[in-house]
Amino acid sequence: MKKTINCLLSLLVLLSICGCQNKTEKEETEVHEEENVETAPQESETEAADGQSLVVYFSRTGEQYTVGVIDEGNTAIVAKMIAEHTGGDLYEILPEEDYYPYTYNELTDVAKKEQNENERPAYQKKDIDLSAYDTVFIGAPVWWGDWPMIMYTFFENEDLSSKTLVPFSTHEGSGLSGFDKKLASAIPSAEILEGLAIRGNDSQNKKDEVKDKVDNWLNKLGY
Repeated sequence: MKKTINCLLSLLVLLSICGCQNKTEKEETEVHEEENVETAPQESETEAADGQSLVVYFSRTGEQYTVGVIDEGNTAIVAKMIAEHTGGDLYEILPEEDYYPYTYNELTDVAKKEQNENERPAYQKKDIDLSAYDTVFIGAPVWWGDWPMIMYTFFENEDLSSKTLVPFSTHEGSGLSGFDKKLASAIPSAEILEGLAIRGNDSQNKKDEVKDKVDNWLNKLGY
C-alpha cells in the first residue's frame, strides 16, 4: 500500500513539472509574437504620398470675355475636375499683392504690361512639399497668347525638374496657345504630356460637356 501511494505521488510531481514547462514555452512564444508585431516596419506618411499628382492653377474671377461677371474662375472649375478624377491635390496660385483689375479691359491692359516688361509678379508661398509629387498638372487662362507672367515666377522658383508636367488652359479662341512648348522651354528637364484647352464660356455654362472632355483626356493619359 505504501509503495502504491509513493508511486502516485511521484506521478503527480512529474505531471506538475511537465505542465509548468509547457506553460513557460507557451508564454515565451506569445512574447516573441508580440515583439514581432511591435518591430514590424510601418509605412510612413511621406512614402504614402509618393507618386501622387498635384493640380496647380491660376484663375481669376470678375468680368470675363463672353462670360460676364463670374464668382468662380474658368480655370479653377477645370482644375477641380482634374483633381476629382485623379485624386490629386489642389494648389491655387494667388498673387502676393492682388492688383489685378476686376473689369476685363483693365485686366487685359495690366496683363499686356506685365508681358511687355517680362515681369515676375510675386505669388503667395504655400507650405507644400513638391518633391512628394511625380506628376503636376498646371493650368491658367491664356493671356495675350502666353502663360500669365505670374506662372513664370512659379516655374522659376519651384523645383519642377524631372517631373511629369501636364498643361491645361482656358481661353476664348486661343486654344492651348503653345503652353506645352513654353513649359518645356521653361523647365527643360521635365517630361511634358499632351495638354488640354477648354473654352472659358464652356467651363461656366457647359460643365457636363467639359467634364466629359476632361475625363476622356485623362483616360488617354492613363488616369
